[in-house]
Amino acid sequence: MRSLLFVPADSEKKRTKALDTQADGIILDLEDSVAASAKADARADTAAFLSSGDRNGKAIVVRVNPLDGDYCEADVTAIIPARPDYLMLPKATPEGVQDLSDVMAAHETKAGMDVGAIGVLTVSTETPAALFAMDGYVHAPDRLAGLSWGAEDLAAELGATSNRRADGTYTDIFRLARSLTLAAARAAGVLAIDGVYTDFRNEDGLRAELADAVRDGFDAKLAIHPAQVPVINEALTPSADEIAHAKAIVDAFDAAPDAGVLSLDGKMLDRPHLLQARRVLMRTSQP
Repeated sequence: MRSLLFVPADSEKKRTKALDTQADGIILDLEDSVAASAKADARADTAAFLSSGDRNGKAIVVRVNPLDGDYCEADVTAIIPARPDYLMLPKATPEGVQDLSDVMAAHETKAGMDVGAIGVLTVSTETPAALFAMDGYVHAPDRLAGLSWGAEDLAAELGATSNRRADGTYTDIFRLARSLTLAAARAAGVLAIDGVYTDFRNEDGLRAELADAVRDGFDAKLAIHPAQVPVINEALTPSADEIAHAKAIVDAFDAAPDAGVLSLDGKMLDRPHLLQARRVLMRTSQP
């Protein structure tokens, strides 16, 4: 997956529009996008939509409410039998992912599903304490499929007046949260998903942030508006030249499986270059 588009779970109009975008996945949001008084109806509508089978080839994620709140248990109970592809856990911790996985397993079994059939994605940096627990994701259950991060809730928890400098770049504490998410995802062997770019009318700013994400190694990015999706997909899809170069590296090492270092086009390459090339080719296989 390259692009994951947030959609309020209680908006049929926006859900229908999201299905017609180029997003690889849509996130039906039962948390921040839905008022407390509307959560029960949104939950029921989401389950009905999932059961209808009309997914247009997209991965469907449901962001449930926080595990320690009043709504998560009801979310999981209603949504698991409708078989989304993933649940997204906000305000996540490694321990929270394990607890959610245990609850999901019971509901999967009750619904006649294989345990682990539904994956888990996270928003992993929404509290200060979460930043000190990122290494724990390496021990997360197998259903963990990706880690993302969020700046807005973290800013509120920290008392920050803004999470960005005047030039639009993140301040240091938020850069740290982003970097920890990328490192934790790589350590756990799951997707690294960059956070949202909230100024959805600023395409140049989004492109600049995507350039950073690609440079650093993120696999995907969250979107909050349909207009962001094609920009994200373009940035996270390797060019023909990048694909050809990556394939040449993989082919060179395949032809010399015992080589630790080899030369290609006048440059010395070693195993880290091979790993990077394989990641480029993996990105070409994303939907």
